[in-house]
Amino acid sequence: MKATRGGLHHAWVVLGALVVVMLLGSGLRAVFGVFIKPMEATFGWDRAALSGAAAISLLLLGAAGPIVGWLADQWGPRRVIFVSTILLGLGAMLSSRVSALWQIYITCGVLMGLGAGGVGMSTGAALAARWFEARRGLVMGLVGGAMSAGQLVIVPLAVWFTLRYGWRQSFLYLGVLLLVIALPLTGLFIRDDPAQKGLKAYGAGQAARAGEPKAPPEGRTRVADAMQVPAFWLLAGTFFICGYTSNGLVLTHLVPHAAEHGFSEMHAAQALGVMGAMNILGTVASGFICDRFGRKGPLAFYYGVRGLSLLFLLYVWNVPSLHIFAAIFGLNYISTVPPTTTLTANIFGRYSVGSLSGWIFFAHQVGAALGAAVGGWVFQSTGSYSWAFISAALLAFLAVPMALAIKEAPVTRTPEPTPAPAGLPATAS
Repeated sequence: MKATRGGLHHAWVVLGALVVVMLLGSGLRAVFGVFIKPMEATFGWDRAALSGAAAISLLLLGAAGPIVGWLADQWGPRRVIFVSTILLGLGAMLSSRVSALWQIYITCGVLMGLGAGGVGMSTGAALAARWFEARRGLVMGLVGGAMSAGQLVIVPLAVWFTLRYGWRQSFLYLGVLLLVIALPLTGLFIRDDPAQKGLKAYGAGQAARAGEPKAPPEGRTRVADAMQVPAFWLLAGTFFICGYTSNGLVLTHLVPHAAEHGFSEMHAAQALGVMGAMNILGTVASGFICDRFGRKGPLAFYYGVRGLSLLFLLYVWNVPSLHIFAAIFGLNYISTVPPTTTLTANIFGRYSVGSLSGWIFFAHQVGAALGAAVGGWVFQSTGSYSWAFISAALLAFLAVPMALAIKEAPVTRTPEPTPAPAGLPATAS
């Protein structure tokens, strides 16, 4: 097999298509908040009832991780992306026709939650790990950046559609947009494995930099075997803390926290915008840093900075300082993704990334759910979010030695046979 054909390795074509699909998918998953008030006005449903649909969607998004990751490893990421895109787009289109609350729970909660999980990080990491031996950090940074960019692009588009055409048409147009762009890209350009194009993975056979671990053996490491390795629990534990400190606590409670300290909703929304923009820069930069300087050190550094930024939030005093917090926190909001996913690939093998990342992402979502609940409980009990943010800062500091304790040496047990690409015989490791 040749490593390349012509100039541009097809791995970059696959990555480009994946980035667009994940941008659209993550953006569509995030638009539900845009439709809450219009649906309240149409049907008279209360906020709690509609929030239930959002909660189901988030829960299924996390719970789908291990399932779609396993399916990506077994069937190939391409099929999972294709089916999940159809589910996500169909859920959005059917949402435009709802007339009862239970229908929203099915369309937005179940269909869109499962669909978004299938075009999320577990599947994206599985595909990227198969196509890239070198530059995995940068690649995962681009994938994470695409997820952030999706929210910055699709959410404003949903607002514009809603203001101009109404919420029903907005749901319909966004679902159609996803299907007409993502399905052809997936069918034409995404392949499960370089062997299907007569290629090797990008960077395969290149000499590793000094200090980098040797490539793990080809094949698949079972979840049960991975759970016997301390590195798996350290990766899941640090990502649990990531979810608690980011999606769970800050994303859920930053706006009400800012309001409690005299900031307007617009100021809080602007801070979230700054945070989202810095997400893209921080995640791509994180991937570059991981490729140049390793993974454990940067991962530990990110959690340390996150802890300090959460303590700084307690002393924010004006709009510029709020935006400074948003910029610093945004830089490391998703920057943990490239080192976490590349560590998973390096330790357990690239054909194990889907299923193992699914479980690690599930730990992230459990942390996010706990962080959201703890924030509400602390405020209800004390009238302030201070102790909630202090708890998050302490957990972030705890993640520093946990990250440094990860042993990056590849697993030595014999993994399962590599799944055979279409038209090729299976190979045993």
